[in-house]
Amino acid sequence: MTGTSRPDESRAPQKTAASGSGGFPPPAGDPEKASAFTGPGRRLTVLSGPSGVGKSTVVAELRRAHPEVWLSVSVTTRKPRPGETHGVEYFFADNEEFDGLIASGGLLEWAEFAGNRYGTPRTPVLDKLAAGVPTLLEIDLQGARQVRATMPEALLVFLAPPSWEELEKRLRGRGTEPEDVIARRLAAGRIEMAAEQEFDLTLVNTSVQDVCHRLIALMADAPEASRPGRSPS
Repeated sequence: MTGTSRPDESRAPQKTAASGSGGFPPPAGDPEKASAFTGPGRRLTVLSGPSGVGKSTVVAELRRAHPEVWLSVSVTTRKPRPGETHGVEYFFADNEEFDGLIASGGLLEWAEFAGNRYGTPRTPVLDKLAAGVPTLLEIDLQGARQVRATMPEALLVFLAPPSWEELEKRLRGRGTEPEDVIARRLAAGRIEMAAEQEFDLTLVNTSVQDVCHRLIALMADAPEASRPGRSPS
């Protein structure tokens, strides 16, 4: 998860129980069991797309309108910022603890961004899927590829901009980053856009509300919402 929606760090936090050692989610069971949690209401939905496309905005609106949707809380080696709480915005770990999560199979996916590592704790995701809770991951291309490899039954949704020009306009319109950072994000965006065909379907972000409507239908396993291909929203 990386370069990326996660380090954009603007998605809505949610409280998550932390019951493992050090306040982390408990260790994962056998990763092979991930495929057992399939079926209506139990398919993991992954949302990805280039930086600046509006993933965090979509997720925030989705959770406002549909609080029943569970969004995974990431674990990171980044230091907490003022006002952040362990287990709410993130699970905070040092490098040794993060290495232990990797070694034990405790992460569904992980990646490095700007010198910090970010990952998705495996056990909470599997627990929510087993309970039939609609579960969403908002991650970057690298993380989505890892999820595809470990949970091939997951539905991977690519959020695309209406056009490349619109994406560039959105990135520059933030007004919070220097030109060199914008240039790096645009270069990464071209790589991410080229990977669109790796996803099960594409939603074009022309309307946040329409994208949210489609995502909810997908998580409900509505057949008409799951048709592969590109869908303007």
